[in-house]
Amino acid sequence: MRAPRTAQPRRPPFARRAGTLLRFPLGLTLVTWRYVWRVTALHRCEEDGDSGDLPPPLPAEQVDECVQRLMDGSGRLLHRRFMVRIEGARMEPEMLMERIARDFNRAAPFGAAVFHKTVGPDASARPGDEYRVQMPGPWDGPVRVVHRDAVSLRLATLRGHLEAGQIEFRATAEGEFLCFQVEAWARAGDRFAELLYGRLRISKEIQFNMWVHFCLQAAAIAGGRPRGGVSIVTRSVSSELCAGAQGC
Repeated sequence: MRAPRTAQPRRPPFARRAGTLLRFPLGLTLVTWRYVWRVTALHRCEEDGDSGDLPPPLPAEQVDECVQRLMDGSGRLLHRRFMVRIEGARMEPEMLMERIARDFNRAAPFGAAVFHKTVGPDASARPGDEYRVQMPGPWDGPVRVVHRDAVSLRLATLRGHLEAGQIEFRATAEGEFLCFQVEAWARAGDRFAELLYGRLRISKEIQFNMWVHFCLQAAAIAGGRPRGGVSIVTRSVSSELCAGAQGC
């Protein structure tokens, strides 16, 4: 079990939520602009999910009172996979993942998402490192690296994030292609976030555009080009199943 640490001061919930609402117009403008002018083919599929869509168990050594687990959230779980096949890549999967782990901001959408490391050395992401992702909209919150190997890296949300869940970045070789994938297991962090996430669908679309952009930038970092666009599969899981997801 990870040793307890001193909690960092946070803004009162009302102030944090008011700030979130005030940042909506600019955030939505950026998202809409990128969506309208995007020329890459996007292949979207939405399905009903089941117990097979729950995230991997969190490593016990990375879990403490700061982690915002799936069972701590509210509403339905969205299990989403964003995948791009990269043609002509000049990197192996291990090198691409190292580049991304060294600086998330190289792949994040400029002006709409900034990763600030708050815990850990100024080097490639390793388990236990923490970041705060700042966006001009509701996608603003702290995360911790809970898994890292040569070809994948997984983050978990921390208290104060507008989501509860995990997200994994993964690179693999498939024949002549280098494949990059973002896989997210997320539900709203609380009832306020559920309104934005599930009912108004604002957070859902911001997440959608952010990770599509991330996939396309991964292709650019690898020195290749997307083949066939970006495929996105979204599976929705009931809140009842999420509430009983122990260890996630």
